[in-house]
Amino acid sequence: MASSKEFLSLIMERLSELPEVAFRPMMGEYVLYYRDKVIGGVYDDRFLVKPVAAAVSLMPDAAFELPYEGGKPMLMVRDVSDRAFLRKLVEATYDALPAAGEKK
Repeated sequence: MASSKEFLSLIMERLSELPEVAFRPMMGEYVLYYRDKVIGGVYDDRFLVKPVAAAVSLMPDAAFELPYEGGKPMLMVRDVSDRAFLRKLVEATYDALPAAGEKK
């Protein structure tokens, strides 16, 4: 099932206070970028983020879910209504990721 544009719009609206948040459509889903780093995406109308230690510590009870068949597990963000939390989550995830093109 592809994600709806309405759910994507909701997530983008919730993240609108962050500079440089962008998305790219990919096979009916949407990859989310913050300052040119992939931080997660919208898959089957679910907001998923990369499972870096900082994100796990902010959401210790979050479920690990596959974005698509064959994909790597990501963290499911259940409550997308709290803008302050989402901002903190995206910034923490960004800070924990290597620079673009840099290997771990």
